[in-house]
Amino acid sequence: MTEYPIIVFTAFLLLCYGLFSRLSEQSIITAPMVFVTIGFLINFFSLDLLHEGVKAPYVKILAELTLMLVLFADATTLNLKRLVRERRLPIRLLGIGLPLTMLMGALIAIALFPEEKMWVLILMALILSPTDAALGQAVVTSKHVPESIRQTINVESGLNDGIALPPILICIALLSETENPGTSYWLTFVAKQFVYGPVIGGLIGWIGGRLVEFSSARGWMNHTYQQLTCLVLAILAFSLAEWVHGNGFIATFVAGMLLGTQTEEIRERTREFGEAVSHATVLFIFLLLGAILVPKAVQYWDVRAIIYAILSITIIRMLPVAISLIGSGLSKPTIWFIGWFGPRGIASILYLLMVIIELGIEGYERVAAIITLTILLSIFLHGITAVPFSQLLGRQKTN
Repeated sequence: MTEYPIIVFTAFLLLCYGLFSRLSEQSIITAPMVFVTIGFLINFFSLDLLHEGVKAPYVKILAELTLMLVLFADATTLNLKRLVRERRLPIRLLGIGLPLTMLMGALIAIALFPEEKMWVLILMALILSPTDAALGQAVVTSKHVPESIRQTINVESGLNDGIALPPILICIALLSETENPGTSYWLTFVAKQFVYGPVIGGLIGWIGGRLVEFSSARGWMNHTYQQLTCLVLAILAFSLAEWVHGNGFIATFVAGMLLGTQTEEIRERTREFGEAVSHATVLFIFLLLGAILVPKAVQYWDVRAIIYAILSITIIRMLPVAISLIGSGLSKPTIWFIGWFGPRGIASILYLLMVIIELGIEGYERVAAIITLTILLSIFLHGITAVPFSQLLGRQKTN
């Protein structure tokens, strides 16, 4: 372990922050803010904690495991029966809002950066399209926000990660030096992503949950292994889906959503374990963001980069959401609230790391810098506004 000092350093930070974590919940300071800031400050003290950078062998594995656990744990919190009854909002956001966000992000990027390759800019827009409800955790847990809105934001955040992945993989393939297959291959590829992933994930989640419930009801399974269900089923769903060329992240989310146990104690143990482990790995990824990506990106933050980053978390996100929710019956404050809380976080970081690992950084420095800046702004702006905006929405609902 000592050959990876960044992991030891992260463990120390987790302990220190954990000692004051309850106080932090009562303030506008969030854990991602702290870890990104400390990661950035590391560079001023010449601490060689990660000399291999994003090429370190464990970075991609930890990033993927993080996203798997986050998706699975988030999905287990969904009230599926209520979701079916109130599916119109998530369907609108994912079926209309997300594609419009991708399209608008690409068009504005092409207009702002005409010197860059079109597919590179499309890739940037795709990477910045998924949202991360964890960055506005106070929103999805706040009693001031109606449950239907909290669930809508949670479902959107859980599913848009996987939906954005197939076009991202297509862009990576098109930008690689290898010969690209024909149109029929890509149509088959996309079909597999959106069929195999959900089917396999649903089967793994339902069968695995039923087995856990069956064994627990007979006293064969102890609490520890009930907790481990989150990790086990998430890895199985992801791996099996990827093995047959499906979408592992969609599979993981669907597995959590269709977890085949209705015993609340088992679901709670599963969820708590997943949230605890994923929280630690998420903060490790944010530390890497501050320590590796931010220092290398600063030199590329010109006026156009700043403009695009601001537009990405405002107009590019909020306008498509507003369009998708026309006729939904929601009030304007609620629509703008949903639009604002589309933070860019762990999924965007993971996909950026994936691009760097697959394609290298040369030639993609500006795009990587803009993505990093957008995520950085989102961490602070969405984190700071989560509590006060939730309270404001609650007061408007009661008036």
